[in-house]
Amino acid sequence: MKKLFTLFISILFVVTLTACGTGDEPDESDGSNGESQTDDSTEETNETTSITVGATAVPHAEVLEQAKPILAEQGIDLKIETYDDYVLPNRDLYEGRLDANYYQHTPYLNQQLKEFEEYDFVSLGGIHIEPIGIYSSNISSVDEIPENTPVLLSSSVADHGRILALFEREGLITFKDGVDPQSASIDDIDENPKNLEFDATYDPALLPQFYEREEDALVAINTNYAIEADLHPAEDALILEGSESPYANLVVTNSENENDEALQTLVEVLRSEEIQNFMEEEYKGAIVPVSE
Repeated sequence: MKKLFTLFISILFVVTLTACGTGDEPDESDGSNGESQTDDSTEETNETTSITVGATAVPHAEVLEQAKPILAEQGIDLKIETYDDYVLPNRDLYEGRLDANYYQHTPYLNQQLKEFEEYDFVSLGGIHIEPIGIYSSNISSVDEIPENTPVLLSSSVADHGRILALFEREGLITFKDGVDPQSASIDDIDENPKNLEFDATYDPALLPQFYEREEDALVAINTNYAIEADLHPAEDALILEGSESPYANLVVTNSENENDEALQTLVEVLRSEEIQNFMEEEYKGAIVPVSE
């Protein structure tokens, strides 16, 4: 009987201890009041910022591809939208499909802002210069240009002064008094001793085709389209713009994003030594990096 009583007391003691340890007391092993707790000092946050940039295929999209892994290391996921014209990248930027674009120079941007009053764009800085060139299949030197030679220009008004300034530089035309060569038009030509026939009605993307087709013409081709057509501006151009050109290609965004950190980082990377070296080595003078 005494043994049974002792056994009963032992069982009662164990049951009591077990009941005292079920959920009413904090779990001291994790230092919480019954809840899981994370140490903020050891938690890592890997946030990624995504930006979408519009660009013409060559060289802009190719340059952006080189910048992509560098930006990824800084937590920026760069998405590239490629275009084959000069109109849609600004339209898509305005409509919010792009965070920025990279393809246009300052005169073209100013022309677009004047033509489309709804655009509220700003430049984040120049990245490179694409020296524009005058090409011909049959004419091998400026001295050999015959009279009445057709000159095919882009329909982009922003490029007209830039192209005509090359003809003035070579002594082929002169401008009327007071005309700024960078903003000149065909109507601003004063003297044209060879009676060159300027025609500014061509889609800029199609000019390389006319270079091949119109063998006796002079064709002004933007460097990005020349590269796509396997032309080497430094070797193939009859007349080539120099590195002193003020027509730097810009990264452009909406004014509300002017101070966006990711876009500012994009410009810094595009101006970095690594990307500048890529441009110099890959394009061999066809484009000239801008560091400021």
